[in-house]
Amino acid sequence: MSGYRPSPRPTFDSATALPAADVVRYTWGDDESGEVVDWLYVSSAQVHELVFGLSAGSSFRHSDQFRTIFAADEVLYVLRGTMMITHPVTGEAHRVDTGEAAFFRRDTWHHAHAIGSEPLRVLEFFAPPPAAGASGAYARTQPLLTDVRLGDDRVVGHFVPGEPRGESHAIRVLRADDLRWRLEPGQPGPVPVGLLASTEHLTVGSVELAAGQRSEWETHAGDECGYVLEGSLSVGVDGPEARRWLELSAGDGWYVPEGVQHRYQAHDGPARFMFAVAPSYLSPEARQ
Repeated sequence: MSGYRPSPRPTFDSATALPAADVVRYTWGDDESGEVVDWLYVSSAQVHELVFGLSAGSSFRHSDQFRTIFAADEVLYVLRGTMMITHPVTGEAHRVDTGEAAFFRRDTWHHAHAIGSEPLRVLEFFAPPPAAGASGAYARTQPLLTDVRLGDDRVVGHFVPGEPRGESHAIRVLRADDLRWRLEPGQPGPVPVGLLASTEHLTVGSVELAAGQRSEWETHAGDECGYVLEGSLSVGVDGPEARRWLELSAGDGWYVPEGVQHRYQAHDGPARFMFAVAPSYLSPEARQ
């Protein structure tokens, strides 16, 4: 059985396109925790982005070497398949289908299970990132969880359909109606941005551009990373010598450092993408 090793941390000095074929592949876990394949897009000093995969019917849990409790806010967006995400301390369990997401804050134990007949692929945004000591290094300082619950037995005998449930959950499932919407400047009209979560550590959003639509130039008080869900996306970047474009297709990602001006454009038909900014989405000027 292999022991814990920190995952690779792809970092970049400037705005960078991250083609799916070139991202770093890593296997997390051991026989006890279950093994999960990670495709690591970026792991800067401020934000962490990866896609993880499980075969149909498999899981990741935890072991002594690989503990799933981190000092970070996380958004897990299901790209393909169906995920059951559980809180093994309480037995809290949630089904998350393709196009839905789960959110939880730091110090939340979690396990994930690929249910149904399809392999599971999940886009994960994570901040503070591993570079801040928020992932494996932190997890290994926490007491090992030995009493694992697969379901919440308190519900049995007390669940009446249609009645308010009353309980609070550590893990939140985010569906289309749960997004918080805002408009950002754009041409020929403003760009709708659906926020999945926005905390003091991490902002994650979803954007859909119509064919030919573009956003205005923007900056953030944090590093940005993203992932193209559908279509072709161009990310314009303002540099010291010239403006350039990062040309991206479905499955590709990108990274833009804090303070760098950039914009999005759908040159060749509609495009849909996810982004994450850490720690702060608003520019310094907007926060004043």
